[in-house]
Amino acid sequence: RRVRGGRVARPLLQRCATSLQRDTAVARHISTTMLPEDVELLRTTCWDFAENELKPIAGDIDKEHKYPTEQVKMMGELGLMGMVAPEELGGAGMGYLAYAVAMEEISRGCATAGVILSVNNSLYLGPLLDNANQEQLEKWASPFLDGDHVGCFCLSEPGNGSDAGAASTTAVLRDSGHYELNGAKAWITNGYESEAAVVFATTDKSLKHKGISAFVVPKPHEGVSLGKKEDKLGIRGSSTCVINFDNCLIDESNLLGKAGDGFKIAMRTLDAGRIGVAGQALGIAQASLECAVTYSQQRQAFGKPISAMQTIQNKLADMECKIWGARLMNWHAANLKDNGHPFSKEAAMAKLVASETATYCAHQAIQVLGGMGYVSDMPAERHYRDARITEIYEGTSEIQRLVIAGNLLKEMVQ
Repeated sequence: RRVRGGRVARPLLQRCATSLQRDTAVARHISTTMLPEDVELLRTTCWDFAENELKPIAGDIDKEHKYPTEQVKMMGELGLMGMVAPEELGGAGMGYLAYAVAMEEISRGCATAGVILSVNNSLYLGPLLDNANQEQLEKWASPFLDGDHVGCFCLSEPGNGSDAGAASTTAVLRDSGHYELNGAKAWITNGYESEAAVVFATTDKSLKHKGISAFVVPKPHEGVSLGKKEDKLGIRGSSTCVINFDNCLIDESNLLGKAGDGFKIAMRTLDAGRIGVAGQALGIAQASLECAVTYSQQRQAFGKPISAMQTIQNKLADMECKIWGARLMNWHAANLKDNGHPFSKEAAMAKLVASETATYCAHQAIQVLGGMGYVSDMPAERHYRDARITEIYEGTSEIQRLVIAGNLLKEMVQ
């Protein structure tokens, strides 16, 4: 196998060559025999990019709530902002295994960069690539592949989160051939920076969740307004806000798929998106482990590094085991998707285990660092704050367990 996509392949290979000239420790925790050659090259490139471009600024991004504009454009130049988009649209033409690996390595460097990458790939481009016609793809997908433009995903509302089928935002088709949108969407990542949104609105209330439709809405646009930026616990460099729609008129051609397809589009999008969130969680977990290992080797107590103490070794061993278990689970879910097999249960399992692993590892890293883990001089406390959201967005841990159990019960009956 080779790295595909001419525009993407060259910078990927150039960065890979640079990375491979570094110390062999670059290979780090992943054996090169476990991944296809093109994915391993991508992993090495993302590792190098995270190490040199993201880790040095991640603390400032967090403290200043600063959107990493330059780094997002650099990710676009590498082909990371449109990883699964086909080459004919200008994307990298890679699969979800590559995406999962890239999400982990980028998020290891900076969780903010990871969520921006995730939303653009999974939540904005995902439903477009699966449901848009050619004209819509050229207008709303192609310009969002190079990092110059990013999109967002508008499903949750102030009155509903996990109950995605209870959308109160409405879209009414007028005689002019325009849909009129009214309502509000909450917790929108990239809300301020995005230049288009995939929006879910009810077109027929009598059909309940089967009456929800999906639309592409440009931003800025008349009738679209933004609420305040939320002051969040973690991933603070990405903006999160409410987006309001007040008599917002969009052309009928902005409908994705058919009227009434919205709920199915949203659920399929979230299934795939959970692979990305699991990758983000794994990146945070890995960063926490690396922080703990480095500190434990340098910190002296009782005349020796604390890494020599069995209590610390037990913590590090448990972290490593949990990370690898979640990582392999996520790669399995990604492989299922790439090969056209059902993957909803496996993606939910990966997201559940990876997110809880991120929280666990971040917690244990602070324990290893002690007082130093509690101050912002060290990244451990940032990892702790960043990890928490991975158990909440794109389906809480409680929702993942419902998805897993529901699929399991169907399988056992069959």
